[in-house]
Amino acid sequence: MNQATVVIIGGGATGIGILRDLSMRGVHAVLLEKGGLANGTSSRFHGLLHSGGRYAVGDNEAAKECIEENTILRRVGKECVEETEGFFVATKHDDPEYARAWVSACERAGIAAQPVPVAEALRLEPNLSPNISTVYRVPDACVDGFRLVWHNAVSARRYGGTLLTYHEATGIEQANGRVCAVLARNCQTGESLRFECSYVINAAGSWSGQIAHLAGLDVQVSPDRGTLIAFNHRFTSRVVNRLHKSADGDIFVPHGSITILGTTSSPAPSPESNRPSSAEVLRLLELGEPLFPDIRQYRILRAFAGTRPLYSAGSGAGRSASRGFHIVDHAEEGLHGMISIFGGKLTTYRLMAEKLSDLVCAQLGVSTPCRTATEPMVRPPSAETLAKATKYFPMHSTTLAAHRLGEALETVVNTMDAEPEHPILCECEMVSLAEIDYVARDPDTHSLHDVRLRTRMGMGTCQGTFCSLRAIGALTERNVPLNLSPTEDVAQFLQERWKGVRPALWGTQMKEIMLGRAIYAASLNLDGAIHEQQ
Repeated sequence: MNQATVVIIGGGATGIGILRDLSMRGVHAVLLEKGGLANGTSSRFHGLLHSGGRYAVGDNEAAKECIEENTILRRVGKECVEETEGFFVATKHDDPEYARAWVSACERAGIAAQPVPVAEALRLEPNLSPNISTVYRVPDACVDGFRLVWHNAVSARRYGGTLLTYHEATGIEQANGRVCAVLARNCQTGESLRFECSYVINAAGSWSGQIAHLAGLDVQVSPDRGTLIAFNHRFTSRVVNRLHKSADGDIFVPHGSITILGTTSSPAPSPESNRPSSAEVLRLLELGEPLFPDIRQYRILRAFAGTRPLYSAGSGAGRSASRGFHIVDHAEEGLHGMISIFGGKLTTYRLMAEKLSDLVCAQLGVSTPCRTATEPMVRPPSAETLAKATKYFPMHSTTLAAHRLGEALETVVNTMDAEPEHPILCECEMVSLAEIDYVARDPDTHSLHDVRLRTRMGMGTCQGTFCSLRAIGALTERNVPLNLSPTEDVAQFLQERWKGVRPALWGTQMKEIMLGRAIYAASLNLDGAIHEQQ
């Protein structure tokens, strides 16, 4: 029989943050996620760790939360954060009155917004438009959503938390006005399961409305679709926001060797509405030109889209909806033990988890305080492990591997130390065979797609053209069990990459995709091999 005190539904940053917090307080919790971790919004955003500047004028309370959590996450999740700082930049077409109101709002929120002379800003960021008029420096940063979620998951497991990916919640049982169990389906095997529990936490993001319906509840959550572009190189070293009222296409975020431009905002018919279009890509390029005039000359790596879970409670939609978060105890509606959390930002996920965990623990009579604001997610590697790692990675890549793997670095490096060969399979992201092998053997890894989410394999310049074949070949030789056949696994992996490449299929990207087609469709007959299997 499956039993837990709390069942959490949703494996994004908020859900996994709650699992970690409750587990650290000694509460027996199980998390169910119908896909892989960070499968939804937490992996489909621009990766900005907000200073709060973007919300200072329109939602000052949300801005205060952002700057406070920004500071905390730099400390407890430093492996997931690149401290780039940020610029808020006004062009000559932007209203100077808004800039004055913004400076005042930043001061009220506790955000350090320092003026930067235009000449100095252009020296630091030479690709910026020479027609800019005003620049302010803020403590924005970049955060890797994939890595953040997985490091939280590893920490939660350390404290006894149970994580079940590819398990979809299908029902919520009630008795005498109280939840008593969650029904679920193993998406890999089709097996049905029942988890007896005292509390159900609905942290399903854009899918929160669907989960609430399982319990006969109706909530005001609207999925809001946003499309983004990933460029092939890092043409800005800092986060660059346009200094005007929040709008589409006005944030540039550097990530490793790439730059992301986002995002759009439009009502989505469903949480799964995540296929970008060429029209959206062209619109984003137009919107981004006032800040970076040569943007159309830059190679686009891919486009991607996700949905935000906006909780409006009857007022506000799209960009007018609050970016703050809301916790609803459905006991007020007659169903005890059912709690939902809506809205918020990835930047404030830890605070959201703390507040919800406080509520649950108060009802359980658990007095253990929250420690997630002070205890780092990852235990740092030893000097000996880092020294070993430098034998197999260049110095910069050693740091990348250490940040990706966290506490697993020692295991992976010892494996590399014991093997005669330990090649780098993904040269774009510097991912080794040992790392791929380690992640592929994790019980929550079922495909190359799952390997990608944890290692970034296939997310670089070639978009998996070379590393997917290398990886599936190496894993097959090592008898690493994955759910699909090697041919199907590679096909699905490449198809997911194709979905993002297709909306921007011109210029050098067209040449790249034709190379991929030549390799897989012509030389390796991938389409024919799949047809024969079927």
